[in-house]
Amino acid sequence: MISSQFLITALVVVLAPGAGVIYTLAVSLGRGRAAALPAAFGCTMGILPHLAAAMLGLAAVLHTSAVLFQTVKFAGVAYLLYLAWQALKAGGAMSVSPRSHPDPAWRIALRGMLINILNPKLSIFFLALLPPFLSGDPARAGQEMAMLGAVFMGLTFAVFVLYGIFAGSARVHILSNAAALKWMNRSFAAIFAALAGRLALERA
Repeated sequence: MISSQFLITALVVVLAPGAGVIYTLAVSLGRGRAAALPAAFGCTMGILPHLAAAMLGLAAVLHTSAVLFQTVKFAGVAYLLYLAWQALKAGGAMSVSPRSHPDPAWRIALRGMLINILNPKLSIFFLALLPPFLSGDPARAGQEMAMLGAVFMGLTFAVFVLYGIFAGSARVHILSNAAALKWMNRSFAAIFAALAGRLALERA
């Protein structure tokens, strides 16, 4: 049974503007509402390895292994900085432009997956989030964690799609304003760079 406390906690976490939300907004503004689904799907699927790690106890290994944590973390930092550059670069994958060419859905989804896969804090986050909502029966712990994780992923997908649809709907108003386009691309670049800096300072 999924408690209302878990649903509220998960919803608050999902609604918070993290890297996945920013990515979905940027892609949907740059590529239109059709990009919202693959972006949300990719970000959601990127959660799966971390959920599996929490269920299998690998998150604890990541937490105690400084070398492994730092390796994944700085790969994530480099990727976020790459996305920041793509937002500033004319015709870049993350730039909002009236002349932008639509990416294949698989590429949009893959970028979203990598954002979450390369964030080692997610494994530790699930290791901390899920156990307090378990029944306490060891025989059912794995099944209950899988159920809670599935609900969290479902909320993530639904909320991210809504974010993307909203951003895609605003696209037509932004494309007609050159100053707004420049401000938007610089803002996305700055946010991705700031998220990279925050991740770089994270400790296991």
